[in-house]
Amino acid sequence: MASANEQFTQAANHWDLETLYADLASVKGKRLTPVEKLHLRGLLCGYSPAEIAERLGKDVKGVETDLCATIYRYVKNLLDKCNEKIGNWRNITEWLEEAGYKIQCASEYQVNNCIPVDILGKIANVKIEKDKITIEIDLRLAKPLNSEVVKEDLNLEDNTTN
Repeated sequence: MASANEQFTQAANHWDLETLYADLASVKGKRLTPVEKLHLRGLLCGYSPAEIAERLGKDVKGVETDLCATIYRYVKNLLDKCNEKIGNWRNITEWLEEAGYKIQCASEYQVNNCIPVDILGKIANVKIEKDKITIEIDLRLAKPLNSEVVKEDLNLEDNTTN
């Protein structure tokens, strides 16, 4: 069986775990424990509490109780959803995605159907204050190096006639 640190590591491919860990730690008042991080990663990978328990060889009720006492409570406080009921464990991942903790995968876009551009981005920080939400985004655009492709695609060749 894989060690706890190796479980649910694929969550890092789709979620900004470091920011999420830091933000949840600020709500908790101290760092998340390895078990809290493990259970959170399991949820972020789309596993139910029962599936997390099964994969970790733990008691289902124990994992459910731990999640309710820790991760669910921290997420509700972080996202100012203290008065909302968690109808399903999926609410946690949905709320975190809506709050911007999910990483947008790099994909190729066509800008005006002419220049292929790779856009890589992730939410760097989310601040929620009284009447204001501030979202900082780290964005990187990578365009082709071949200037001829760009020139041709933009029709920048000198076609002027005097």
